[in-house]
Amino acid sequence: MNRIDQLFQTHKDNVLSIYFCAGTPTLEGTADVIRTLEQKGVQMIEIGIPFSDPMADGPVIQRASTKALHNGMTLRKLFSQLKNIRPDVQMPLVFMGYLNPIMQYGFENFCKECQTCGIDGVIIPDLPFKDYLNEYRPIADKYGIHVIMLITPETSDERIRQIDEHTNGFIYMVSSAAVTGAQKEFNIQKQIYFKRIEQMHLRNPCMIGFGISNKSTYEAAAAHAAGCIIGSKFVTLLEEEKDPGKAIDRLIACLKSDN
Repeated sequence: MNRIDQLFQTHKDNVLSIYFCAGTPTLEGTADVIRTLEQKGVQMIEIGIPFSDPMADGPVIQRASTKALHNGMTLRKLFSQLKNIRPDVQMPLVFMGYLNPIMQYGFENFCKECQTCGIDGVIIPDLPFKDYLNEYRPIADKYGIHVIMLITPETSDERIRQIDEHTNGFIYMVSSAAVTGAQKEFNIQKQIYFKRIEQMHLRNPCMIGFGISNKSTYEAAAAHAAGCIIGSKFVTLLEEEKDPGKAIDRLIACLKSDN
């Protein structure tokens, strides 16, 4: 069974998923960040594939992606760094990246390498749902890779139902129709959106991401979903600390405070 499915079978709520960009803060530190986060109790990790034009990402992750590229990170390099990760890392690992570098690598080759390294799912924000159904899903299914789709407050109920029917793992519930980045609080409109999706009783669990950085945003999201995805705040702390253990400790402290 896919590790994402295993996770949500045993954890129905309060799942914490952390995003970081591969190749930051150092080129060779990717595997160390992953191992440290698991040791600190993180339950799932999204590993960002750096790209020169990350359209869904705000300035924090854009800078991290640019730095990773300058450090020399490539998709081929990333696969080589992760080829021996599975003997001592048990949690689900998910790639998040844009279609261009994945297509340059070749989608089937990409999925084959994901299977070899023990990657459980991929999030491709600029992959159209129709193209996923017609071209990409059969290949991903062949290698046991879940393709995770995103929804936003503007996504229709009909499309959400289609995504729920034709994907597995979880649904990435974007908190707002904006780019990534920390927010101080979620307004009433966002919380109405959270409740609307919760009341749809979807087959797949939902994970809320974009904007979670403190107690207020964390608790508002966790109350209506299986868990939370935190990216920009952790990326900022990792850049400041250079040490993933210290960065995750500071993040956990932030989730207990609105300061």
